[in-house]
Amino acid sequence: MTKADGPRRVAVLGATGCVGRHVCAAFADRGTHVVAIARHEAPHIRPYRFLSRDLARCTGAELAAVLADEGVDTVVNATLGWGGTEEEMTYANVQPVERVLGALRLVPQPVRFLQLGSIHEYGPVPAGTATDEAVHPRPTSLYGRSKLAASRLVLDAMRRGECRGAVLRMTNTLGPYPSMETFLGTLAVRLRRTDPAEGLDVTVAAARRDYVDVRDAAAAVVAAALRPDSAPLFNIGRGEAVDILSLVRTLVTVSGLPPAAVRVRQDEVQGQSPGADWVQVDASRARRQLDWRPRYSLEASLRGMWETVRGTADTAV
Repeated sequence: MTKADGPRRVAVLGATGCVGRHVCAAFADRGTHVVAIARHEAPHIRPYRFLSRDLARCTGAELAAVLADEGVDTVVNATLGWGGTEEEMTYANVQPVERVLGALRLVPQPVRFLQLGSIHEYGPVPAGTATDEAVHPRPTSLYGRSKLAASRLVLDAMRRGECRGAVLRMTNTLGPYPSMETFLGTLAVRLRRTDPAEGLDVTVAAARRDYVDVRDAAAAVVAAALRPDSAPLFNIGRGEAVDILSLVRTLVTVSGLPPAAVRVRQDEVQGQSPGADWVQVDASRARRQLDWRPRYSLEASLRGMWETVRGTADTAV
């Protein structure tokens, strides 16, 4: 497939986020014109056309006018929000999708919609389970429920023929420019500040989870955009349930700190960690239909994370 094939003008919603910035780069690398949409501009998206919009506040008609004016043929929703209440989660994760779907009904040109979902939409599963797309979602967390509600809006609209696209349910991401809302991203910053003489105490959840490099996740988004006749739902992950303790030890090694400087304690209480205690996806559908496979090892992902955190001011991470 040549660079002339596939989408020509892509709008990335949430372009300044840890996933959105990599999605922008992945499309730009193949010659696609990128329209970066977020509430506030950031230095790393200056190479792209930037538009300031708050998706939870703007109307569908306002967004439709933007998409039409920019000649967009593909929209990627990489927005992500957190909150302590159902109302806050709905505002952050569901309302932006409602705005996009409303806009797509008004845009004169056909537009493909790719919604970035979460593996946490499925909820807890028994240890040893490789979660495929046929698993019935039963999320228990506020975050999982809000992301599932957003994904169902898109899937229902596709079933009714109101839009074309796909939902990509992603595992936890690793790699360059991590979110400070993640455990490992926060830990990398703490390691950067650690005085080896004083050391650092770290408590790790007794859990095994699937992680994927954020650059591989972005490549999956591009692959889905290039295949308009593929399935409507994909799980994206490495397909491995990795002990978080081993990831922490690898990150410490990558940081260059003496192993003895970081005192790691594993919390043996199951079911108390913010995420599920066991997460492993079956990504075979993405491999078959999108010809997608993860390229980065977990060590390479953690090294990329460390290198960007080490060279970035706290306020910009």
